[in-house]
Amino acid sequence: MPRKRVDGVIASWSHNCAAEVTVAVLGGAWKPVVLSVLGRHEVMRFGELRRAAGEPTPRVLTRQLRELEEDGLISRTVYAEVPPRVEYRLTARGRNVQPLLDAMAEWGRDYAADVERESADDDTGVGGDRRDFGDDAPAHAGRGRGDAGAGDRDLGE
Repeated sequence: MPRKRVDGVIASWSHNCAAEVTVAVLGGAWKPVVLSVLGRHEVMRFGELRRAAGEPTPRVLTRQLRELEEDGLISRTVYAEVPPRVEYRLTARGRNVQPLLDAMAEWGRDYAADVERESADDDTGVGGDRRDFGDDAPAHAGRGRGDAGAGDRDLGE
């Protein structure tokens, strides 16, 4: 069952703005990355998922996983073992998101290549903060952002 926030968006959305529903469900610092990583693995434990996603803080990852579970995109299985074992996997609804994530990754690669070409054509020599996009990012990538973002992880592979 979707969260109240998502229920509200669904109840009020117009057919002209269906993207609001998508953003309400998939919006979040790590949700697309988590879904993409889970899409490449059948099942993952928290630590494995955290490492594969690029080390989001445990608190942030826990919150994103809870929201994805509430929205029916992932399932969480807790085993009665010592120490406790918790596994995450995509649901059918989560697997249905994979083509969208692949398209987003393709768009991101194309966008980064375009920006890099534009930057190479720019003879101003403007530098920037590259922490969000990896070492080979365009010089102005990430300027003005205060968060660490998803980094240079490729969502589609």
